[in-house]
Amino acid sequence: MITESSVFLFNLSAVLRYDILAWLIGLPLVVVAVVSILIQLRQTRRLREELAQLATIKRHTIEYDLVLKTMKLAVWHLDVPTRTITFESDYRDLADTVVIPAGTSMDDFNKMLAPGYEDKMFRGMMDLIEGRTDEFHEQYEIMIPHSGQSYWGESYATVDKRDMEGKPLTVVGTSLRIDRQKEIERALIEARNHAEESDRLKSAFLANMSHEVRTPLNAIVGFSEVLPMAQDAEEREKLIGLIRQNNAHLLRLFDDMVNMSKLEAGGDAVKKTHFELKSLLEEIMAYHQPDVDASRVVLKLQPNLSDVQPYTDRTRLGEILKQYVNNAVKFTAEGSITLGYDVNDDVLRVWVRDTGKGIPEEHCNEHLFERFFKVDEFVPGTGLGLSICRSMAQSLGGRVGVQSTEGKGSLFWVEIPVG
Repeated sequence: MITESSVFLFNLSAVLRYDILAWLIGLPLVVVAVVSILIQLRQTRRLREELAQLATIKRHTIEYDLVLKTMKLAVWHLDVPTRTITFESDYRDLADTVVIPAGTSMDDFNKMLAPGYEDKMFRGMMDLIEGRTDEFHEQYEIMIPHSGQSYWGESYATVDKRDMEGKPLTVVGTSLRIDRQKEIERALIEARNHAEESDRLKSAFLANMSHEVRTPLNAIVGFSEVLPMAQDAEEREKLIGLIRQNNAHLLRLFDDMVNMSKLEAGGDAVKKTHFELKSLLEEIMAYHQPDVDASRVVLKLQPNLSDVQPYTDRTRLGEILKQYVNNAVKFTAEGSITLGYDVNDDVLRVWVRDTGKGIPEEHCNEHLFERFFKVDEFVPGTGLGLSICRSMAQSLGGRVGVQSTEGKGSLFWVEIPVG
C-alpha cells in the first residue's frame, strides 16, 4: 500500500535527479561560456595592443620621412651577396642629381664617380661588407651624365643584417648633397690664404715703413742743417729743391696712409658733380711738373681733346690720376708722360701713358692693385697707391686696369660711367 510519505519521497528523489542532471548539463556550459569570455577579452586586449603598435609604427614612419625630407637625405640598401644597390627613399634636390636605378651594381656606381674617387669608395665599401670595419663614411664627387658637370655627395653606411657566422648580408646607408658645404669650405680656404697673404704683406709694409719715412725725414733734417752754411746761391737753391722734393715725398706717404684709413672706415661720401675734365688734367700736370726733369721727361696732354663734362666725383677721380702720374714719374727716366681720355658709349676711360721701365707681363693683373704689393721691393713706396686707386674707382662704379710692356712703358687707366 502506497502511503503519502512514500509518494513524497518519490517526488523528492525525482526533483533531486532533475537538479543533478541540470547541474551536470549546465556546469560545462558555464565553463565554456567563462572560457569564451576570457578568450574574447584576451583577443580584444591583443587587438588593442596591435592597433597601438600600428599607430606607433605609423607615427614613427611619418617622423622618419620628416627627418629625411628636412635633411634632404636618400636611404639605400646594399645586398652583399649580389653587390647591388637599391635606393628606397630619396629626398635630395633632384634637379640635377643622378638617380641610381634599383639593382645597380657597385661597379656601375663607381663608374659614375669623378676620377680619383673610384678606388677610395670601393675600398671603403669592401672594408665594410667584408667585416673589417663597422661603419663607412666618405665624401665624393659624382659626374652628371652628358653634361660634363659634377656635384658633391656624402654617404654614411653600416651593416643592417648578418648571417649565422656574423658576416654582413645587408648594408643600409644614407646619402646627401654637400655642394653648399664645399663652397663654404673653398671660401674659408680662400679667406684664410688671403688673410695669410695680407698678414705677410702688412708685416713687410710695417718693416719698410720706418725706412720709407726715415729717408725723406733724414734728407729734410740734413739739408735744413746744411742750408744756413751754404754761401753760393745756386747751392742754396739746389738744397731748397731737395728739401721740397723730400717734403712732397713724405706728404705722399702720409696721404696714402690717410686715404687707406678713410676707405677702410667707409670713406667720405661720394660727391658727384659736372666738371670739365680737361681742366682737371691740366691741374694734375701743374701739380706734378716740379717733380719732372724737363730736360729728360715731357709731361703733356693728349692733343685735340674734346670737351667732356662727366658727372662723377671730381676729387676722387683726381686722386686716382695723381697716383698714376706719381708712379709714371717714379719709373720714367726718359721720354714722356701723357694724360688723356676717351669716351666709348657711356663709359669714360681716363689714362696715363709713360715710356718708363714697364712691368713684367706676369704682374699685369689684379694682384698689381692689391694692398702692399710691389713689383720691385727696392723702389721707394708703400705699395698702397694702386690699391687706393682701385677702391676709389669702385666707389664711383668703375674699374681700373693696366697695359704694359717691360722696357717700353705702361698705360694705366680708369673707366667710369659718364651718366
